[in-house]
Amino acid sequence: MNQPPETKAIARIDPRVFRETLGHYPSGITVIAGHDGDRPIGFTCQSFYSVSMEPPLVSFSVMRTSTSYPPIRATGRFAVNVLAGDQTAISNQFARSGTDKWNAVEWRPSRSGNPILRGSLMWLDCAVHAEYEAGDHFIVVGRVLDTSDHAAADDLPLLYYRGCYRQLGEPVV
Repeated sequence: MNQPPETKAIARIDPRVFRETLGHYPSGITVIAGHDGDRPIGFTCQSFYSVSMEPPLVSFSVMRTSTSYPPIRATGRFAVNVLAGDQTAISNQFARSGTDKWNAVEWRPSRSGNPILRGSLMWLDCAVHAEYEAGDHFIVVGRVLDTSDHAAADDLPLLYYRGCYRQLGEPVV
């Protein structure tokens, strides 16, 4: 295996500049949700992606300082709700700390009891497969146990790009 070339000095990257740079990469918006037996728990997450088809694995990243993730971790399961283009208010509501994120939010339990948000573009029901520490975040890998049947044909995803919510335009052929 080739070793990377040694660098004489690694420049410190300003976190603000790094965040602005990464903002040029559009991402979908999800709500990661769980239920601890007493109450639903959830948070907005834009750092979500597929990992493996066999076995079916997905991943998300969450700040180590999150107060919403530890109760989800304790249950060992979660749902990923991919938000539709008209769910900006839901994204904002679940992004706030110290508020009742579930106020006026309609949801139903998945087979394993995780909250499935009404109007989501699609959802995945998962069990925690692995967790890794990575800087100021945890990388969580989930094994997919169940999925929505299909996304509604006319719905489009909610996207985030350069600090603003966006929606898809016309397809490029």
